[in-house]
Amino acid sequence: MQPVVVLQHVPRETLGSLEAILHRAGLPRRYIELFAEPPQRLDVEEAAGLIVLGGPMNVDETDRYPFLAAEVQWIQQAVARSIPLLGICLGSQLLAKACGARVYPNAVKEIGWYEVELTPAARDDWLFAECPPRPTVFQWHGDTFDLPAGAVLLATGPLCRHQAFRVGSRAYGLQFHIEMTAELIDSWLDHPENDAELASLPYIDPQQIRRQTPVMLPRLEAVGTEVLRRFATLCVAQGDRVA
Repeated sequence: MQPVVVLQHVPRETLGSLEAILHRAGLPRRYIELFAEPPQRLDVEEAAGLIVLGGPMNVDETDRYPFLAAEVQWIQQAVARSIPLLGICLGSQLLAKACGARVYPNAVKEIGWYEVELTPAARDDWLFAECPPRPTVFQWHGDTFDLPAGAVLLATGPLCRHQAFRVGSRAYGLQFHIEMTAELIDSWLDHPENDAELASLPYIDPQQIRRQTPVMLPRLEAVGTEVLRRFATLCVAQGDRVA
């Protein structure tokens, strides 16, 4: 089986719960640590799928993070070849940019637990068809994006309109984090860079996020397990094609 390629921007943002789901599906994972030594090229067409994780940078910081420009090209190649793609947070913004849409600061930063609303189109979507209409998700982002031309909006929210979308039949962008675990949430809240960001946002209470997590995380896991399992099946089918 060909591997699912995982583009990782910072050490603290990992596959989370998606790691075990891919393992159960028999899918090997190939982490590419862009923060360490970005590859000169990437054979996207040989991957069973492409997962683009989150990160604290924005999509236009190519002077500071040159690998962002290469990522846009890899994403474009994956979309053109209908390779299953999942962009999470920064990954969704990179997918939007790769498809010609504008990425820019959201009116407010969303950090913590939020409810999003699925659109009518989500009822007919492979990933979201079995999800409740208003799932609870975890957010940590300051940017948003315009919906790419021809994309299908799958989820929206009152503070950030474009929460999930699909390009073609197999490329997905999720502004929210559906892969969170209790360990990931604790590590993000405790990270020095994140701690400084939280201290600058008086409307975000890290302790409230911690108090909410035991109640909210099971709700996220119920949705995340189904959505991510369905994404894994797309990758298995793609891996069989290129094996």
